[in-house]
Amino acid sequence: MFFLSKNYNAKRERLLKKAPEGALKHYLSVPYPDNKTAIEKTPILALDFETTGLSSRHDQILSIGHIRIQNNAILLGSAFHQVIRTEGDLNEKNVTIHQITDDTKSQGESLEKAIEQLLEALAGKIMLVHFARIERSFLQAACKQLYGMAPVFPIIDTLEMARKRLDRESLRYPPSALRLFNLREAHQLPRYTAHNALSDALATAELFFAEVAALNYKKSPPVKTILL
Repeated sequence: MFFLSKNYNAKRERLLKKAPEGALKHYLSVPYPDNKTAIEKTPILALDFETTGLSSRHDQILSIGHIRIQNNAILLGSAFHQVIRTEGDLNEKNVTIHQITDDTKSQGESLEKAIEQLLEALAGKIMLVHFARIERSFLQAACKQLYGMAPVFPIIDTLEMARKRLDRESLRYPPSALRLFNLREAHQLPRYTAHNALSDALATAELFFAEVAALNYKKSPPVKTILL
């Protein structure tokens, strides 16, 4: 389902009137990109979270990685990675996956400061993720915790882009085919270390370009064609 940019911005303006002073209010004060803007001209922030689990109600954000896409290019100089100082001890299974130890997170940034930095980077941009449920739910939960309210986030999801492409091609595929690693393999993109927030954000940005190319448009379509 596609939402018109004016609807996103109308929601943003309503929330702006209620937002407390600070990072969230600043984020909401910047209009979202017009959804009629060509994809290649739309400012985008590729984002990934590493978390202690899959439930935004019970789990925490461990690290944040993001990188900007501007004028049809990935801006490597904008790459950002931050470990979060979470509460409680990590279990061995989590440490094995993301390589963030208790000692590492104890020296991390506070959630408040990390979300403040993220909202600043995200202002005026479309969020790009792979499997939107994680980033959207955890970011909304963090905003509710910190500011008492959660904004609306215009999102592009490379998993949904791939799903729609494969469905159009009438191809049978297992659910695992939609994983970030497997989609990159299918597009012959290079292998990166998985479960690092910045590496996965970059991997998602590259996959995004491959999926846009697979749309086979003669010219860049409006971003509304790929918004969630």
